[in-house]
Amino acid sequence: MRILGIDYGDARVGVAVSDALGITAQGVGTVKNTGAKKLMEELGKIIAQYSPEKIVVGLPKNMDGTQGFRAEATYKFAEKLKEIYGGEIIFCDERLTTVGATRFLNETNTHGKKRKGVIDTVSACLILESYLNSAKK
Repeated sequence: MRILGIDYGDARVGVAVSDALGITAQGVGTVKNTGAKKLMEELGKIIAQYSPEKIVVGLPKNMDGTQGFRAEATYKFAEKLKEIYGGEIIFCDERLTTVGATRFLNETNTHGKKRKGVIDTVSACLILESYLNSAKK
């Protein structure tokens, strides 16, 4: 039972996948968001490769828990995702995942262009790990 984790962004979309037991998250990669059609084609390939039981999408919330324009964009993305994926789509609070990803990349001394290319993938891993940990409880 694999679960896909997605960190949706206007420019890039980070993707992670769980192991078959649903215990750990590994980064799949980052897909450039150059438009809905191309993005869904690329995500469709990933979905076909991993056949996830469900997809967890990071939901950006404000620090006070309210939802702003980024959350609306994420809901619209999820509606498009439903056109290519018939399984369950779950939203997971992604507050502080970028902070966590930044901290991780600082600790691993990842900088420059390499950092830009992986921060969204690391964020997707953190979103998926958050979901996996909450599901264990």
